[in-house]
Amino acid sequence: EGGGDMAAGGAGDREAWCGPPPGGLALLGPAPGAPSCPHGPALLFVKTSQGKEQGRRFYACSACRDRKDCNFFQWEDEKVSETRLAAREEYNRNHQPFFTHRQNVERYKNFVLLPLSKRRFCQECQQLLLPAEWEKHSDHQFLCDISTAQLKSPSRLLYPLENKKTNAQYLFADRSCQFLLDLIIDLGFRRVLSVGTPRLHEIIQSKASQEEDFRVRSLLLDIDFRYSQFYAEDEFCHYNMFNHYFFGGEAACETCRKFLYQDNGERVIMVTDPPFGGLVEALASSFKKLMAMWKEAEGGGHNSQEMPTFWIFPYFFEPRILEFFPSFSMMDYQVDYDNHALYKHGKTGRRQSPVRIFTNLTPSTIVLPVEEGYRFCTICQRYVSSGNQHCETCNSCTSKDGRQWKHCVLCKKCVKPSWFHCNTCNCCALRNHACEKTDAGCFVCGKAGHKRSTCPSLSHA
Repeated sequence: EGGGDMAAGGAGDREAWCGPPPGGLALLGPAPGAPSCPHGPALLFVKTSQGKEQGRRFYACSACRDRKDCNFFQWEDEKVSETRLAAREEYNRNHQPFFTHRQNVERYKNFVLLPLSKRRFCQECQQLLLPAEWEKHSDHQFLCDISTAQLKSPSRLLYPLENKKTNAQYLFADRSCQFLLDLIIDLGFRRVLSVGTPRLHEIIQSKASQEEDFRVRSLLLDIDFRYSQFYAEDEFCHYNMFNHYFFGGEAACETCRKFLYQDNGERVIMVTDPPFGGLVEALASSFKKLMAMWKEAEGGGHNSQEMPTFWIFPYFFEPRILEFFPSFSMMDYQVDYDNHALYKHGKTGRRQSPVRIFTNLTPSTIVLPVEEGYRFCTICQRYVSSGNQHCETCNSCTSKDGRQWKHCVLCKKCVKPSWFHCNTCNCCALRNHACEKTDAGCFVCGKAGHKRSTCPSLSHA
């Protein structure tokens, strides 16, 4: 929600490696035998230059784009000495959490046994404190009298991570969180693989502990290890969604597999809210691996299916998502966030939240709330926003941002209401735009007719 709650991202201006990568970089993907940094196996990139040959390949951190946050870098053809390898392994070990997940589970058990007056949470270290640890944190600010309700809502207890280049964390507003849960229940799902959506996970966990007849269960996969203080090993896995890396090794991977395999893989849905700046290629690669894990469920008969999925992302990434998941479609529902000034429901025009739900479920089954202005288009067979009027020429409800779009006869498509056809550019654009030639070639090879992302010169892993 971290636009996802992911620590390597959240919603809004969340940034990790941006797509396309900065400075003429192309992602070649995960590579066998890739070196690792504290965030797991690095990703392989290559520098590109328009009309010129590809540059030298290199490995960089999968989760951090700013080298101030993780300075890992290695040329693909570089020979690394044994001394440097040993130093790197030592560095990676030293940059792992102080407590293991299992130790955190034991600490939590001891913490809940304490009387309310002895339950403290260090705000500087973002850690639940046992009485024997108070002295070490004596000069820190801490919260006292931590209630059971606070322990069941860790996303409200923990500070959101707000370094936009590494781990900006924006959390679902109650409206969107409750809508998603109601939709999941109405569609008949009973298990939710929550990838970077801690607030959705905690509302499911909380209801499951309080309501005897509540049957939905959730497994949280998140790069924010702080959540291990509050959840058991079968409720949370420390996971990097940019390189499909389980920090807990095979045991954590088996936890995820076991969760997906229950009931032969039936009635499970993946809900993911990645960092909005995260490279779509890297995210899609990880999600496909999670889907493949689900397909392996014995006797599930899922060979020709994809795991049901809600991918929450801004609408302007639609072409990129459909490139990797052609079966997906975008819903008009506006997802909003608690701690983001702009991504709020109810704003008008360009100030509306651009965050949408992409799903491989049949659009007509995704019922959107009529009381919030959504209506059902009988021609498109899906719910759309009230401002999204059906275009008879396109034979579709074409608006992406909630406003009514207009059809351009020359462009042969609907465009934003603020755009006008420019005869110089031969396409629609803002009235005061700087005219540029639109026949510019691909950034990688310089040839026209395709974009960098689909350049045949790039071999995507």
